[in-house]
Amino acid sequence: MFSTQPIGYVRSPYKDTQKIPKGLGAKHEAEGFLEIREEFEPGLTDIEGFSHLIVIWEFDRSEGFDLIGKPPSDDRPHGVFATRSPRRPNPIGLTVVELLRREGLVLRVRGIDMLEGTPILDIKPYLSNVPPERLRRGWLAEAEGRAGAKP
Repeated sequence: MFSTQPIGYVRSPYKDTQKIPKGLGAKHEAEGFLEIREEFEPGLTDIEGFSHLIVIWEFDRSEGFDLIGKPPSDDRPHGVFATRSPRRPNPIGLTVVELLRREGLVLRVRGIDMLEGTPILDIKPYLSNVPPERLRRGWLAEAEGRAGAKP
């Protein structure tokens, strides 16, 4: 095991999980801030050159976990590791955000899907070498197909 410490906290327009867009077609376009703790500022050196960042964060208000559950985007059950459910054995979240600008210890980003005050565990530049035509969306693509087939 290892222990974590927050490197900062999310400043989000979302105070309630019910307000965060979920399900098929959900768009994560909300802007917010990643406020980094002062002692970690050197770690932000050169981050401005990246368009997108991976934010690893803690589901700090989630309790317990379910290995099988129904996500809001499908009426069929799926394993927790095939979903973005907050009810996980290790309550870790991952979000890709667009970096709009850096202002000292604060990163202004678009694509927030976390609650106000969420602890940030790590930030990494988003670098994908997987061509879009090779990406598969698993059960989500099937659910989208079923939803598109409905009148």
